[in-house]
Parts: sequence; structure tokens; C-alpha cells
Amino acid sequence: MKLLPVAEAQARLLALARPVDATDMPIGAAAGLWASEDVVAKRDQPSADLSAMDGYAIAFSSMPGPWTVIGESAAGRAFSGTLAGTEAARIFTGAPLPGGSDTILIQEDATRDGTQLSLRGDGPARQGQHVRKARSDFASGDLLIAQGAVLTPARIAVAAIGGHGNLRVRRPLRVTIIATGDELVPPGAPLAEAQIPASNTVMLAALLRDLPVAIEDGGIVPDRIDALQAAFRAAADADIIVTTGGASVGDHDLVHPALESLGASLDFWRVAMKPGKPLMAGTLGTGIVLGLPGNPVSAFVTATLFLRPLVRALSGASEPLPSTHRATLAHAIPAGGDRAEYLRAHWEGGTVHLASSQDSAALAALASANALIVRSPGAPAAPAGESVEVISLA
Repeated sequence: MKLLPVAEAQARLLALARPVDATDMPIGAAAGLWASEDVVAKRDQPSADLSAMDGYAIAFSSMPGPWTVIGESAAGRAFSGTLAGTEAARIFTGAPLPGGSDTILIQEDATRDGTQLSLRGDGPARQGQHVRKARSDFASGDLLIAQGAVLTPARIAVAAIGGHGNLRVRRPLRVTIIATGDELVPPGAPLAEAQIPASNTVMLAALLRDLPVAIEDGGIVPDRIDALQAAFRAAADADIIVTTGGASVGDHDLVHPALESLGASLDFWRVAMKPGKPLMAGTLGTGIVLGLPGNPVSAFVTATLFLRPLVRALSGASEPLPSTHRATLAHAIPAGGDRAEYLRAHWEGGTVHLASSQDSAALAALASANALIVRSPGAPAAPAGESVEVISLA
């Protein structure tokens, strides 16, 4: 079978992703989810002209005073009267301007003796100075958050001040992670000869921790068809079933045949990338199955390029794929091979340094990396100082 280019494999995987059901969520619990519909302002902000400073509300035409102070306006406690002529009102930041006023004389430019107010200094230079005009932030009916946008803290705030107490979002996903291999034991367990601790499940769970998912540990499954079938049946209600290991073509790589025996539809299973060639994707019932390589670095890189985007797409993200940036090589790198390469690197201050090892099982080098250098198939050697494409892991 021909190896799929990375971009084609990503497109085919995301074509399987139909966003999960939408639900109404209290606004305080919606952070990190994606808006399933446009969020439109229900009110003007500000709803009236407000003072941006502590001082006195005056009519600019009454400059240079003096004025008679006839009342006070504070946030939540507006002055109900109307100013006329050289009348003024004491005002505080965030308070509505009284009728008849249009400008703020800040308190540093004012001298007051009882109700008598006089100018000290230059005073306001123009009409409307130190005033936040009504609807200067947004007006009722304005689009505040587009469908498919992630609900960041700032977007939560603008939705709240726009009049929303609940937001329509995609529900959190159910993700089951299954590790396969006779050689694996749980982290911290005693090791027999030829056994290794299972690092992929905890790594992938941590990699998804900032996304709206409920993670189920599907356990360590031995290299037996019946055991794999049982694990897949137990994960039948998951939106995504993630496997690590067993997705290649060796005698003990049984994920593919186990899935086929259960009626799974496999879309692809080899991708032209390094690390991460033995990558498999398909559907089982209503869920999506993503088979990642067993080598930890390969699992991490493919999860970054495929699993995280899949979660984002199912969650309703309008832009699920990881963003890329440009950085300058600190030193030369050799020509690439016939597959796309994702080189572990450390990126700082716009300069990127290649990690000490690019082996697909070298976790120490991955742990010190905060970026992937993206190299296209057949990329020529690149000298120090050349600009390259990077994906941030931070």
C-alpha cells in the first residue's frame, strides 16, 4: 500500500470527524470548549456614556467654569438629574454621565470649595475627553464569538458582558486509550526480563489534558486477537478509541485484524512521515479508531499531528490543525529522506536547536524539546541561519 502524504492523511481523518452533539453549558463551565453557534451580543456595551476617570461631569461648552456641583454619579448609582449651564456633578470611573454633560474634568485639574468648582490647570482639551461612549465596545446584535472558536477566558468574559449566562457548545468527548504489547507493564510495577513500563497511555492522557475530553484507560492488552476484541468491545461507547502499538505489519501486530473482525472500516494505515509511519485510522460503530505507533516519540508526534486535531474537530473547532511558525536554524541540518520529517528541537527567541537524538524511542530528547521542525519529503540540506517551519509543543 502506498504511503499517504501527511496532509492527505490529516484531511481523510478529519473527514471522518462529525462534531459531537451540542449542549447548553453555564458560562462559567464553558471555558476550553468550542462554540457550536455564533454568540451575538444581547446588549450594548457600554449601555450609556461612562466616565473613564474620577472627576466632574461638565458640558465642554461651559469651559472654563467655574461650576456649581449639584450631585454625584457613581457606578451602579447614577445621578438622575440633568445639568444645565455651568452645573457639574461629581463622577467616578465607570459611572454614567448625567444628562447635559459630555466631558470629564479630571479631579487633578479641579479645585473644589463646597459646591463651588474651579479649573486648575489646562482642563479637558476637547469635547468628550475621558468619556467611554455608549456602544464603543460593541452594540446589541454584534457578533462576539464565531461558531467554531474556542472559548478562551477573554471570550468567556465578552459573552458574559454581552448578556449570556449559558453558551451552546459541543459536549466533552469520551476518549479511551488502549496500550498493546506483551512487553508492557504499568508504570512503577516490577519488571521481568524483556518487560518495559508503559509510558504511552499516561503521555497521551497528559497531551490531551487541556482539551475537553473524559479519558478512560483501556488498560494494557496482550498481543492476542481475543484480548484486543474484548478491549474494543469494552470501549464501544467512546467517541475516539486510541491504540498504541500493534498497528504495523509484523506477526504480533494484531490491531488491524482485530478491528476488521469486529466490522471496523479502516480508512488508512500507513503515512509518509518520520517518525510515525505505522499510523492507522478508521471507524468502529459510531466511534473513530486511531492506531498510533508503539514507540513513544512516534506516538507523541502522531498524536500531535492527528489525535489532537481529531479531538478539536469533533469538538467543533473551525481550525483543528496545529499552527506553524517560522524560526531560524542555529546549526545546519542534513537533507531529508522520502518522508516528511518532524525533528525534535528546542525553540527559543526565534532560534531553533536540533535535539541531541532523533531516535523514535528517545524520550529524554523529547522531554527537553519544545518544538518540531517540519521537513518536507526530499527537503535539501539546510544551513545555519535558514528559516524553517516549526510546530510549538509548549
